[in-house]
Amino acid sequence: MNYPILYSYRRCPYAMRARLAIYFSGVKVEQREIVFWDKPELMLQASPKGTVPVLVLPSGEVVDESWDIMQWALRESDLLPAGQKDQINHWLQQNDFEFKGHLDAYKYPDDFPEVEQSQARQSGEKFLLKLENQLQSSTYLLGEELSIVDLAIFPFIRQFAHVDKIWWQSANYPALKTWLNKHLESDYFKAVMKNRPVWQEGHQPLFVNEPDLQTKDQFRKKAEA
Repeated sequence: MNYPILYSYRRCPYAMRARLAIYFSGVKVEQREIVFWDKPELMLQASPKGTVPVLVLPSGEVVDESWDIMQWALRESDLLPAGQKDQINHWLQQNDFEFKGHLDAYKYPDDFPEVEQSQARQSGEKFLLKLENQLQSSTYLLGEELSIVDLAIFPFIRQFAHVDKIWWQSANYPALKTWLNKHLESDYFKAVMKNRPVWQEGHQPLFVNEPDLQTKDQFRKKAEA
């Protein structure tokens, strides 16, 4: 194996943020798109829990948590500011261990019959309000520059916004909407959301980072424009 391999699913927010981090890192990583009803045996051998993303390094080491993949990809990047570990953990904990539960109950009400969908949305809005308040005072969640936190969180806010687009259009989160739209309209998001064929053994490798991509700094300038 010459390159790291990422098993991914296009619409999964955890896989999205892993692809985003790899994209910004510039590291050449093979992307293998999967479908959940027919998971590749090689992926299951690497990570028996069967969820994406799964990163398999040339050494054989397996990284199968999206946040760990992001940190691996951006370990030498200023998108992972060393002096803001507490702030990073603050936002990540709220997103991954509080908001995500409300998002699931809101998006999949049939799977959570004990929770009214409207109540799940209201509970999720507590986190939206915190994001809104932060983004009214800074362009991004850690200040005026794009960081790993923004990349880690916006795929989940995208999912929340798409559950009921009519409600989202009328919701009073102007700064949050501006922040989200900036990501959704960016070149980096469009790049990692390319449609890829489902991977099968023998396929020619496809990479998260294509050879002709612009540099991370060029993309950041576009994000901040």
